[in-house]
Amino acid sequence: MKPVDVTTAIDIARPRHVVAAYAIDPDHAADWYANIARVTWQSERPLRIGTRLAFVARFLGRTLSYTYEVIDFSPDERLIMATTGGAVPMETTYAWSDLSDQRTHMTLRNRGTPSGFAGVTAPVMALAMRRANRKDLAALKSVLERQQ
Repeated sequence: MKPVDVTTAIDIARPRHVVAAYAIDPDHAADWYANIARVTWQSERPLRIGTRLAFVARFLGRTLSYTYEVIDFSPDERLIMATTGGAVPMETTYAWSDLSDQRTHMTLRNRGTPSGFAGVTAPVMALAMRRANRKDLAALKSVLERQQ
């Protein structure tokens, strides 16, 4: 099967610690991810390696339920989560770097290897992910820059 590997990025006029803290908070996910309907903590707070989060999302006209587990976390630098099962095993990486004291560069990467029918639609899935990620990052930028 053909892997999906989509990276998008945006510059946000807020300090890195503000951007990272907001972006990693599962309670804010539905505020800036258009396709995410709900996130439920399956582990005790705070977010750390081993945290499990259940997501319900709409993507390409389907409702998807999946669980992410945090596999790498360095506050204000990077967060990596991987799905635990499902038709589309996925790894999502958030990374942040300083452009200045008040500006942050954020990268969002989704990669995985779809199986079954999802594997046939991988190129379409990658295009849809890229489009959705760009919109989501623009929404995040808007939310955070309005908070100033």
